[in-house]
Amino acid sequence: MKTVEMDHNKFPEEPILASSLFPGHLRASWGMPRFKKRLLILGTGQLAVDLCHVILSQNRWLVNIVGFLDGRAARVGEQLVNPGIIGTYDQLAQLVEQHRVDTIVVCLEDRRALLPVQSLLDCKAMGLDILDGHHLFEEVSGRLSIDSLRPSALIFSTGFRRRLTSLVSKRLLDVVVSALGLVLSIPLVVLIAALIRVDSAGPVFYRQVRVGLRGQPYMIWKFRSMRQDAEKAGPRWAQANDPRISRVGWWLRKTRIDEIPQLVNVLRGDMSLVGPRPERPVFVQDLRTVIPYYDIRHTVRPGLTGWAQVKFRYGASQEDSHTKLQYDLYYVKNLSLVLDLKILIQTIRVVMLGEGAQ
Repeated sequence: MKTVEMDHNKFPEEPILASSLFPGHLRASWGMPRFKKRLLILGTGQLAVDLCHVILSQNRWLVNIVGFLDGRAARVGEQLVNPGIIGTYDQLAQLVEQHRVDTIVVCLEDRRALLPVQSLLDCKAMGLDILDGHHLFEEVSGRLSIDSLRPSALIFSTGFRRRLTSLVSKRLLDVVVSALGLVLSIPLVVLIAALIRVDSAGPVFYRQVRVGLRGQPYMIWKFRSMRQDAEKAGPRWAQANDPRISRVGWWLRKTRIDEIPQLVNVLRGDMSLVGPRPERPVFVQDLRTVIPYYDIRHTVRPGLTGWAQVKFRYGASQEDSHTKLQYDLYYVKNLSLVLDLKILIQTIRVVMLGEGAQ
């Protein structure tokens, strides 16, 4: 079978510190490269392959993935990534001893029919660490793998909490920062308005309907960065080097200054400083039919910036939206004031470096 070469650009997340690779008691044994974890993956589906890609791209010096196990003997020897499939589920105990495995990651899509329960219990009793593939993927990548994620995993998750103190603190931060930002940006707004007027015909501000909290539409405000006739052929995604963008608009988008008027939306409560970026209704209708769990992102206010914006490139297709939703769901699940502050700090770096804008 053909070996799939690693493409480290496929997963452009920032490296996560080794101390956060596994939770709790596992971290102590990851201190030095000589204590490399020997990891065996149960399963050969998309989650197993994606998890392998992420671990090898970020923590190769800390992990030795010895291989995958599959339920069919005919697949043994097949190369999924590198390493490949080294055995079947009923060979678990034998392979654990043969390869000196100390961590087993369960990435099975149908655990009720395939999970080798007794072998896993024996391994657990011998002191091996048994980890859930979805949880480990979330810990390592900072996003949720949604394609093979069962609804029960979300329903019984310990996340998605809405503590009153966090919600009040988040709203207070929104009001204070947006009000202060609007006052301080008045001279800049006047200058930008003059530049837009000189550069191209059309209004200074651009209004557009977006989908907000609980799927309700609202009107978003931005500085106009495209020609007035930019959508005469109908709505479409913004692209790299988009010819519809004006000269001043290119600079506004690169510096994210075109987003300043959205502070009005934040002050009004349509948006928050941090949250999933709001999408247009025409795109939402398409995306919710092809991407599982898409509407969960609408359970919080959309944001000026978000976890997906600081962890992933600019979204310009359904495929990008699929990946960005994984980051959005991670944010919704782990929503807190601390995470918001972390995102705001990283946003400053992204803006200063001009990353991701189109």
